[in-house]
Amino acid sequence: MIKEKVLNWLQRFDTFCFLDNHEYQIPPHSQECLVAAGRRAAMELQPGSELNQLRDFTRQHEHKWLFGHINYDLKNELEGLSSRHLDPIGFPSIFFFEPSVVLHLNERELKIEARNPAEIYEEISNIVLEDGERRGLPVDIRHRLQKEEYLAIIQKLQQHILRGDCYEINFCQEFFAERAGIDPLQVYRKLSQISPNPFSALYRVQDKWLLCASPERYLRKQGQHIMAQPIKGTAARIADNQQADEHARYDLLHSDKDRSENVMIVDLMRNDLSKVCEEGTVKVDELYGIYSFPQVHQMISTISGELKEGVDFADIIKASFPMGSMTGAPKKRVMELIDQYETTRRGIFSGTLGYISPHGDFDFNVIIRSIMYNTSSQYLSFQTGSAITFYSDPAKEWEECLLKAEAMKKCFL
Repeated sequence: MIKEKVLNWLQRFDTFCFLDNHEYQIPPHSQECLVAAGRRAAMELQPGSELNQLRDFTRQHEHKWLFGHINYDLKNELEGLSSRHLDPIGFPSIFFFEPSVVLHLNERELKIEARNPAEIYEEISNIVLEDGERRGLPVDIRHRLQKEEYLAIIQKLQQHILRGDCYEINFCQEFFAERAGIDPLQVYRKLSQISPNPFSALYRVQDKWLLCASPERYLRKQGQHIMAQPIKGTAARIADNQQADEHARYDLLHSDKDRSENVMIVDLMRNDLSKVCEEGTVKVDELYGIYSFPQVHQMISTISGELKEGVDFADIIKASFPMGSMTGAPKKRVMELIDQYETTRRGIFSGTLGYISPHGDFDFNVIIRSIMYNTSSQYLSFQTGSAITFYSDPAKEWEECLLKAEAMKKCFL
């Protein structure tokens, strides 16, 4: 009930970030629900010297709450790359803001950090929730790639792998709708009902909206301890057959293909973290962990280390972004191939959203299983992908993309 009231209250702001754990206890657990609204200060960056500007902004606002995102396309500055496709959603390359209001909440407690907490509490308490669900207008979701085109691209990528250009590549495809007149809050509610995940978010920057049901953490820092939890390996849940569902979980755990994909990304993340961590401290805390979500079982590994003295947020991003689970290996070459073969610019998709606390700790997700929407153009988009190796079956990779898209599609039925 309190979450619903807060979601309604947020609609008066043109900038807000609603981060919801949905009571998942994937260790380590940071916040159940953390909300930022309004902006005292903000940093909106388009391409060009973003990393230095990010460093300056975070240093200027040290000991303050900061919320925001980093687009996948920061890779252009980090690796000297480019992106030839258009981004019809239009989130800025990097955006962070210091909020006017921060809320910590669960179903039993609401904590308000603001200049006028009593007034805000009264505003939220007085919101009257509507009964029933409003039915939205139909949305015509289309594939950017047809199946035959997708299969042909996967075969070309496998030829790159055979030639030694790369070992694994995360290839994504877009589903989209034009002139989609949706209510973002209503769609987010439905997405949360269908697919409540531990790194979910409703995020707004003026006319740009992110409706996120991510199961994946990018990075978490507490003190000098930093950790990553990449996902590689997916199996469909079988809701009406517990025995078959357990069998699917078992098969995922023992799948040579999924283990191979997962360990490649683990090695990549170990290498990334070693650039900013004390020598000898980077370790794998959990390898091939299987976690179950409403739609899928996922294989998640955990890598951690102790940061070197003097390392700041921008240094950590430079060392590890984009996250290996959304690129493949080796990073620079696969990002070139991603831009060559994907048909849509990723933008905020496969980037990251999260917060930095006044103590300098932070927690950021991986932006997947997400709907992006621009209210001005009424363009709606979501992307899904999978890890391609030489041994991948292109038809099965197509089916995995459709499985991951299912939760988003159901929001518009």
